[in-house]
Amino acid sequence: MYLHGTSKINVANRLEIGGVDTTELAVEYGTPLFVYDVALIRQRAEGFKQAFENEGVAYQVAYASKAFSCLAMYELASELDVSIDVVSGGELYTALAAGVDPGRIHFHGNNKSRDELQMAIDADIGCVVVDNFYELRELEALCAAQRRGMDILLRITPGVEAHTHEFISTGQEDSKFGFDLESNQVSEAIRLSMASAHLTLLGIHSHIGSQIFETDGFVLAVEKVFEHLGQWRAEEGFVPSVLNFGGGFGIRYVEGDTPLPPSAYVSKLVQTVKTLTQQQGIDVPEIWIEPGRSLVGDAGTTLYTIGSTKDIPNVRRYLSVDGGMSDNLRPALYDAKYEGVLANRASEPTTEVYSVAGKCCESGDMLVWDLPLPEVQHEDVLAMFCTGAYGYSMANNYNRIPRPAVVFVENGKSQLVVKRETYEDLVRLDVPLKEKVEL
Repeated sequence: MYLHGTSKINVANRLEIGGVDTTELAVEYGTPLFVYDVALIRQRAEGFKQAFENEGVAYQVAYASKAFSCLAMYELASELDVSIDVVSGGELYTALAAGVDPGRIHFHGNNKSRDELQMAIDADIGCVVVDNFYELRELEALCAAQRRGMDILLRITPGVEAHTHEFISTGQEDSKFGFDLESNQVSEAIRLSMASAHLTLLGIHSHIGSQIFETDGFVLAVEKVFEHLGQWRAEEGFVPSVLNFGGGFGIRYVEGDTPLPPSAYVSKLVQTVKTLTQQQGIDVPEIWIEPGRSLVGDAGTTLYTIGSTKDIPNVRRYLSVDGGMSDNLRPALYDAKYEGVLANRASEPTTEVYSVAGKCCESGDMLVWDLPLPEVQHEDVLAMFCTGAYGYSMANNYNRIPRPAVVFVENGKSQLVVKRETYEDLVRLDVPLKEKVEL
């Protein structure tokens, strides 16, 4: 059994996270329940920051908040002195409501609306990561109309396809994201940005994918950027003061996953940039990264209560839990793999193999296909590991299932940070017919 962060099996044979018995959490807060190991999040953030400090370069570590966002998470990120990457007006609103310094917010997205761009201008955020020519024109027009300025990065697709699932690979040439590097789109975007009286081009952003276990793809992305820097410098007079290489640093979900420590990714990136800037005779720019999953992914554990079971002789044993694709869409979306244990009988021998089914009315609502466990009993608590990224953030109300609660645990204490939705919440925005409509 592989346990992450502060997780351990206590003397009562129960799973404990952050010094708190998870079966007690299940009783106090109900299930399904997301439990975040705050100490592990702190450790990961410090690991990335310390790696940059050791390299002696200017940097920003920005939390890619699409992985998991709520008021408490933004507050924690601010406490950890990391910047914030948002990708929607909703994430921007929540970050501002949490008191995040607007100057530490970076706004991403391939289709930011005019209203969202106006929010960013009004809040005076740190920068907008411009994704396309339409957005570049919109942002310029909005800033010009108000005589306001905005710092920007240009997101590029460097033509690097990292070793990742096709649905989460974003750096290849054929992508909805960014200006294409190979077709001269980036040069044109640089020219337009440099000509603007209201936009200040800080630098370039690239992101090659997610759940990456090696550094080769990142090195290739850096090299691709530097192949074009000479041209941009000669033709447009552009030398970036910021290079943002995104995130995508992998975590361990299941046996066989072999992520590198934060220092390995950062050191290889920085050393490659140092070498290439020296070759081109320019100063080392400020280097930004955007870890999301690698900060919160394996810090999150979901607790479920086991309900029905079904045995199909010589075929499969099913157990059903009180959640599923309504709180973890990743297995149905791209066949994500997970491990887990019985939280209330954590060290008992695993004598059976079960397939863990969710309660949604879909045959594809399967969380784990083959999970070794002891002989399960109704009302056992199943703990599924590494659900901290893209679990709650993609949670939904399919079948009108309320979204779970979220708690933070640390130093033997738990704190509710997101309340469980109620049935009343499900109809709060519904508008009933006032009178029968004749069809």
